[in-house]
Amino acid sequence: MSKKILAVLSEYGYWGEELLGPLVAFDRQGYGVVFATPNGKRPQALPPSLDPGYVDPPLGRSVTTPEVAVAARELDESDRLASPVSLADWIPERPYDSEPNALRLIERYYRELSTLDEDIAQYDGLVIVGGSGPIVDLANNGRVHELVLSFVRADKPILALCYGIAALAFARDWDDRSSIIWGKHVTGHCKEYDYKDGTGFLGVNFNMGPPPYPLEYILRDATGPDGRFHGNVGKETSVIVDYPFITARSTPDSFLGGDKMVEVLESGLRRFGW
Repeated sequence: MSKKILAVLSEYGYWGEELLGPLVAFDRQGYGVVFATPNGKRPQALPPSLDPGYVDPPLGRSVTTPEVAVAARELDESDRLASPVSLADWIPERPYDSEPNALRLIERYYRELSTLDEDIAQYDGLVIVGGSGPIVDLANNGRVHELVLSFVRADKPILALCYGIAALAFARDWDDRSSIIWGKHVTGHCKEYDYKDGTGFLGVNFNMGPPPYPLEYILRDATGPDGRFHGNVGKETSVIVDYPFITARSTPDSFLGGDKMVEVLESGLRRFGW
C-alpha cells in the first residue's frame, strides 16, 4: 500500500522550494500527500520564493533557480493546494482556565483530543513546511503542537523545514512542558542566515524587520546539554536526521530533506548529518 504524508503549511506564506523539494521526493515514490492549514485556507507561496532574481540578503545570492521557480509556481497555482484540511475543524482548542465551568471544558477537550491518535493512523509521516509564515500561525499553534505530539507518540517521522522547526521546539506535553527535542540533534535557520530587515508575510502589510525570535537560540536551549544544534554555516546543505525528527535548515535543504524522509520511511534511516 502506498504511503501517505500529512503536510502542514502556513496561511501567511510558505517558501516555494520548501514545499516543492519534499513533494518531488514523495511523488517519485508514489506517496499520497494531504495538505492542511490552520483554518483550511488555501496556502500561497511567498512571492520572493518564486522569483529567481530575488537575492537573499544574508547569503548575498539568489536561492531560487529558474527551474525551481517555474516548478514552484506551477505547484502553487495547481489544484493540489485548493482544499486543505482545516486544523481548526479537526483538532480542538484548549480552553482558558479562567473560562466558566473550566473543569468540564478541559474534560471535553481531552475527550475530543483522544481520537487524534486514531486519526493519524492513516498517515506515515508529517511535514511542516517552512518560510516566514510559520512564525505567525504554526510556531505557537496549540493544534499543531498536539498534532506533532501525536506523531511522536506513534513513533512516526516528522520533517520540519526552516522556521517550521520552531513548532517542534514549542510542542510540549502540557504537564511537564519539557522539550520533545531535548537530547536530540537538529538543524535550523541559524543567526548568520536570518534577515536583519524585510521579514514579511502574505495578507499582512507589515515588515517585521528581523525575525521576531532567533530560531537558533531557541533550538540550542531546547535540545539541552545532551543534544545539539548544528548550524553548519558555510556548508551548502544542512539536514539532520535524529529519529523521529528530520530537520532541514533552509531553502537549499528542501530536496535533501525530502530525500532523507523517504530514506527514513523506506530504508529505516535513523541518523544522518552528525
